[in-house]
Amino acid sequence: MEQSEPTNTKAGFVALIGAPNAGKSTLLNALVGSKVSIVSRKVQTTRALVRGIAMEGDTQIIFVDTPGIFKPKRRLDRAMVTSAWGGAGDADVVALLLDVRKGVDEEAEAILDKLPELKQPKVLILNKIDLIERSKLLELAAKLNEKVPFTHTFMISALKGDGIKTLLSQLAALMPAGPWLYPEDQVSDAPLRMLAAEITREKIYERLHEELPYQSTVETDQWQQRPDGSVRIEQTVFVERDSQRKIVLGKGGQTIKSIGQAARKEISEIAEAPVHLFIFVKVRENWSDDPERYREMGLEFPKG
Repeated sequence: MEQSEPTNTKAGFVALIGAPNAGKSTLLNALVGSKVSIVSRKVQTTRALVRGIAMEGDTQIIFVDTPGIFKPKRRLDRAMVTSAWGGAGDADVVALLLDVRKGVDEEAEAILDKLPELKQPKVLILNKIDLIERSKLLELAAKLNEKVPFTHTFMISALKGDGIKTLLSQLAALMPAGPWLYPEDQVSDAPLRMLAAEITREKIYERLHEELPYQSTVETDQWQQRPDGSVRIEQTVFVERDSQRKIVLGKGGQTIKSIGQAARKEISEIAEAPVHLFIFVKVRENWSDDPERYREMGLEFPKG
């Protein structure tokens, strides 16, 4: 069926930046307003990772979710932080999301110091406003606007849905005229699937690096949002030989069980939801962990 588009369409990118756990997942779910499903990568998307697409009237807003700007520890973290700032530089609007209970902590300070380098309009989104006194909230908003000239300041509760409609219509007003870049019914969660795979891979390495002198590869095959708000995730660990498969499984499946528990805890934090994780181990010969995997994720492979 052909998609008929209005002639006066607008479409643009909003880079959603903020420290981890500022509530971006909850906000995106509220903005996108539907269950999240996979979207194919397209050339015209920015270097950052497309996380969700919201429709507001004739305007399509593509949110590039920078997966939390933080002090990078591992190679993937470094790639993601680089991508976060790169994506923010490519977007039409940069939106900084802050958890008002944390205020301006060290992570927020680091982001605020770097924000003036970005030329495009910047908006401030203060989240969890129902959990703070109004006087403190206004004081925080004034302090932040002194530090960075934000075009708009929004006060919302992503969890309760307060202020979401206003935020969406104002962001739509800031988008440039142009054709839609995705079919109307598509939204995305690809980056979380990839990060979840990377976390599991790291847990395998931490537990087995002496017995397995190689880097395993992990793929997230299924990411299913359940009605109770939890997420069911299925992953496959690929190894090169059956002997390695036995090491990963461990006696009576104990090794993979403990790896799964550690991975589930961390994935649950990034998904901001309870996670049910199922891991399968399969043999796949002659694979290697190379920069191509990073390119597929839209990330540059960091050297060193």
